[in-house]
Amino acid sequence: MADARVAILGGGPAGVGGAYQLRKLDRARVTLFEQGTSVGGNAGSFEVDGHILDYGSHRLHPACDAAVLADIRAMLGDDLLVRPRHGRIRLRGRWIHFPLKPLDLVFRLDPGFAAGTARDVVAKVARGSSADAAGAEANFATVMRASLGETICRDFYFPYARKIWGAEPETLSAIQAQRRVSASSFGKLARKILAQVPGLKKAPMTGKFFYPRGGFGQISRAYADAATTLGADVRLGWRITCLTPPAGPDAPWVIEATHGADKRVERAEFDHVWSTLPVTVLASLMSSGVPDEVRAARTGIRYRAMLLVYLELDVDRFTEFDAHYFPGADIAITRLSETKNYAARTEPRGRTMLCAELPCATTDAHWSMDDATLGRLVAEDLARAGLPLAAPPRAVHVRRLPFAYPIYDTGYEVPFGVLDEWAEGLPRFLSYGRQGLFAHDNTHHALYMAYAAADCLIDGMFDEEKWRSYREVFATHVVED
Repeated sequence: MADARVAILGGGPAGVGGAYQLRKLDRARVTLFEQGTSVGGNAGSFEVDGHILDYGSHRLHPACDAAVLADIRAMLGDDLLVRPRHGRIRLRGRWIHFPLKPLDLVFRLDPGFAAGTARDVVAKVARGSSADAAGAEANFATVMRASLGETICRDFYFPYARKIWGAEPETLSAIQAQRRVSASSFGKLARKILAQVPGLKKAPMTGKFFYPRGGFGQISRAYADAATTLGADVRLGWRITCLTPPAGPDAPWVIEATHGADKRVERAEFDHVWSTLPVTVLASLMSSGVPDEVRAARTGIRYRAMLLVYLELDVDRFTEFDAHYFPGADIAITRLSETKNYAARTEPRGRTMLCAELPCATTDAHWSMDDATLGRLVAEDLARAGLPLAAPPRAVHVRRLPFAYPIYDTGYEVPFGVLDEWAEGLPRFLSYGRQGLFAHDNTHHALYMAYAAADCLIDGMFDEEKWRSYREVFATHVVED
């Protein structure tokens, strides 16, 4: 019934997608609370001095669910651009095009790396299926070695893992490899490479991606606007301070929220609460009734933070590439993107903005560095990588994301299972989305979760069995790189 009152916590893709789909299907009255002044979360965009900037490097992948993509196309129209992927990876001091191209690999790949990879392929064929990394000792390192051999792991995946997740590969769960590495075998890697061969039959969007003309956050803004038009109440600047569970079967949830600008406090009642917040913060928001084991489990799962360091340069364009990847330990940053290249923008003329991604912990020295110091660190990294700045940046801007990546430590499933089971047991409560399910997912995955959730709310009742079936689908999602 459309009279069911649903509160959605968080205005990222899962939040705004849920609000839109609930209203489109006329399943509920919806109020969405977002702490920030705009929607999108880590997948949002913002403007600085004429530059449209994203929170890191984002693309809408062609693997997007057909119904989700159809809605995005209808909302954005001509603003949804089809763009060619044009990045490169710095591997053992050499630049390799990404996505991988056969001729590029022939002429640019380090000979030692090529020889080592060839030996690993031959060894894997000789071993056959006996190289099974499953079992009690399986972890990210053993799975990746068994799948792709020592050379690719040593020179690419393992140093990248240490930088992105801040942990040794042997201490990470095997699930990290299954959910985070799309080219997880020599066969898959070969198919990705062959897909770039000119003249061969391939899927229409091979080597391409969708990107909104107004920045990646335009997707979330379009969903929020469409949801509002359909009757949703999207409240920006509201921080959830307390959740009080229902006192009985027919009692409502009570939500307390504070408005950031004027410190206004409001309390409201809802029949259902859908949270896209990090699952670790939920217990701290509950007014009462949180078991000790749930509070203890919060410390058993971790998120990796991210510093986004933006350098404004007095040039139209820094390079022709949309993104540079730095797996090597000699460079602190993991990726550099140039947002003008994503949408082929020409404005602002004579200036461009680079975005450097620096994973860290909130307790690291990097996290508390000032903007100027971080700008110098990035400039030094680029010089070491053979991409020196012609002049110091005219400005440096930093954004800090405390919940950038879930870290799948070995055994994380146990504390996450405690939190997940507790959240599922709350009456008329749903934890979903990338943060809510502690998932390594792309934006299109988060939107699919939102549509799935709306599909489960029928006549004011949430179909738990159908949601469990959807959860099995979510578990098969693999991050598109």
